[in-house]
Amino acid sequence: MNESANTSHAAPQMDWIARWQRVARRIRVPLGFLTAVVYLFDLWRRAPQPAAVAWSLALVLPGLWLRGYAAGYVKKNRELTRTGPYAHTRNPLYLGSMLMAAGFALALLSWPVALLLAVGFLVIYVPVIASEERFLRATFPGFDDYCSKVPRLMPRLTPARAPAGEAGRFSFALYRKHREYNALIGAALLYLCLLFLRAALGALAHGLR
Repeated sequence: MNESANTSHAAPQMDWIARWQRVARRIRVPLGFLTAVVYLFDLWRRAPQPAAVAWSLALVLPGLWLRGYAAGYVKKNRELTRTGPYAHTRNPLYLGSMLMAAGFALALLSWPVALLLAVGFLVIYVPVIASEERFLRATFPGFDDYCSKVPRLMPRLTPARAPAGEAGRFSFALYRKHREYNALIGAALLYLCLLFLRAALGALAHGLR
């Protein structure tokens, strides 16, 4: 009786996650394109303030570091990573992405960009995190215990104690395997756009007159 009740209770939840994932997959690319268009429009409309660009580094650099640090620990689908940044938050890669996105919105002082990024997180990352947690719970028996010690997103200040015998170490091989250097390249290109794209487009438009 309890078993059938639990099954019937889990089914709607699984359907909810699956439906949301389908929606997220459909709108991910259009939403990303829209965000890029709005970002470039704001950049064309007004020059970024040097102070805002400088302050944005306080979010972007920690975000890059956190993503790179996490990429050197996580072994996707092979084991439940509970060391390194994963002893502070269960989703350091997504937290790093959020910090970077907030930083680039700050660099332009753009509320429309910030709003689009917030919507993107809600409709894309939320179902992805829910789906990944469902997979981890079904695959690794220790996942519920891990969840009881480590927050989903906002990090705890002190690292949670890993099970006896489990000692992780940062690996550059894993960092390269996950191609996390692409985030560094992308961030560098965005800063080049912030600093030089508006002037370059203005010079091009002036030359065409």
